[in-house]
Amino acid sequence: MRPTTLLFLAFVFVPPIEIGLFIFVGGRIGFWSTMAIVLLTAVIGANLVSRQGRGVLADIRHEFNEARFPARHLAHGAMILVSGALLVTPGFLTDLVGFALLSPQIREGLRRWGVRRWQNRITVL
Repeated sequence: MRPTTLLFLAFVFVPPIEIGLFIFVGGRIGFWSTMAIVLLTAVIGANLVSRQGRGVLADIRHEFNEARFPARHLAHGAMILVSGALLVTPGFLTDLVGFALLSPQIREGLRRWGVRRWQNRITVL
């Protein structure tokens, strides 16, 4: 599936899912508790993204100092950046995906999948 198709589907389906989750969770635990969870996940997520981002940036600098191209660390950094955007976006589904992307094991699995998928499709000059 093309990236533009995936983005289109995300823009169409994620907002109604998030609205439904807000209504469901808000009905179960109340409005203020739901808002507290949303704000708390944004604060915790921003803190975790900041810490992991600094760590990956240090790894990238180390790779450059060793005269190696930091492809793995750049991929992890990009996924941490996406994670940060998802975590500051209000919603439960986006928080779930954002926190998942903060897991090094999940990021590495996605990176390996991407390498296998795009290995023979991209030519670097």
